[in-house]
Amino acid sequence: MPSNSSAFSDSARPDSPPSLWRNSSFRSLWAGQTASQLGEQSGFIILPLIAVLTLDVDPGQLGALRAVEQAPQLLLTLFAGVWVDRWQTRTVMALSDLGRALIFSAVAACALAGLLRLPMLLACALTVGVLSVLFNTAYQVSLVRLLKRDQLLHGNSAIEASRSASQMTGPALGGALASLLSAPLAIVSSALFFSASFLAIAHIRHRETIPQHPSGPRKMRQNMREGIRFVTGNKILRTVSLASAAFQLSLAATTTAYLLFLPRELHLSAAVIGLALAATGPGALLGALLAARLPSRLGYGPVLIAAAVVGNGIMLCLSALHGNSLTTICALIAINFTFGACGQLINVSIIAVRQAVTPGFLQGRVAATISFAGMGMSPLGALLGGLLADHHGLRAALLISASGLLMSPILMILSPLRRLGRIVPRPDPTYEQAH
Repeated sequence: MPSNSSAFSDSARPDSPPSLWRNSSFRSLWAGQTASQLGEQSGFIILPLIAVLTLDVDPGQLGALRAVEQAPQLLLTLFAGVWVDRWQTRTVMALSDLGRALIFSAVAACALAGLLRLPMLLACALTVGVLSVLFNTAYQVSLVRLLKRDQLLHGNSAIEASRSASQMTGPALGGALASLLSAPLAIVSSALFFSASFLAIAHIRHRETIPQHPSGPRKMRQNMREGIRFVTGNKILRTVSLASAAFQLSLAATTTAYLLFLPRELHLSAAVIGLALAATGPGALLGALLAARLPSRLGYGPVLIAAAVVGNGIMLCLSALHGNSLTTICALIAINFTFGACGQLINVSIIAVRQAVTPGFLQGRVAATISFAGMGMSPLGALLGGLLADHHGLRAALLISASGLLMSPILMILSPLRRLGRIVPRPDPTYEQAH
């Protein structure tokens, strides 16, 4: 990680350090991650649209689809952290995106042939979820192995900026293609993006130094426990895990109700839905830029709490919207923009904090443990959102689930995280020496 004296005060524009972009392996990683995020973000809206528009699912079934896709976050993430600490991340990422490209192609072919059924879509969603866990764990570790410590902040900013652009264009592209060509044809675009990611990542030439770990089921369990113990024993990372769990549970419930609320309550077309969701992209880009400056000037704790209060709180406004007027569409865009900006500000800052306080040999397991604590709640949240919509209606479900998002800043306020200043602590040197 960069030194405390400089790493968190420099500008984090993607083009800041020339040496970063002279690194051909980093360029391949950045290009592959960008293409992969485009595939993931467009697929995020197209898969539910296939379920809603092609298979005419009800709220409970849509909740089940989203829960199945996100279940690997709960079931597989800790194992993925151990595996990624042992493997070449290039191999993990390339094979994961090749698999997602093949699965989305199969979904499109079955839908166009009239053979697609909900159980088949559930199986595909589950497999995509497994591959997504592997890819998302691997790319975070790949960056740490690929770059020097004083390049990590700039590397994270470059990756997150491209992810922001993908969030902006992916949903809009998915919604537009679903509207113009039909959802089954639109899913082909996701497959093409994943294929492009596979080709880019396959060109990474950097030889990774992989820490040696004993093999065997017993040693794997010990490795997982080591990652969990480090996170639970660190006050900062423990708070991050708890806040992430509360946020992801509520966000998954909110998203399930939201994706039904837009077409069925507000009567918006697929293209307009894509446009509204795409507003998170430019917001996230702004958030990535702010994350390069605000924490080092105002302190990480205050910035994280303020961003969580504003970004999560604004989602309460969704349930007050009515009709498909221009005013409603503009309000949706403003809400999503603000949510995206605050969310990305939090995300980039948290990544910097996590990487700074974590020893190098634990990066994969710590990332996986925090992801498990947070994203592992997503399947439960998706089911909760479907149940709330079934029993209380979409508008009430949206209000209840959005209210739960405020648990995240409350947990931050009640924890030592609020006192985190402009400089992030480094890993305990005695801990690294002991291992």
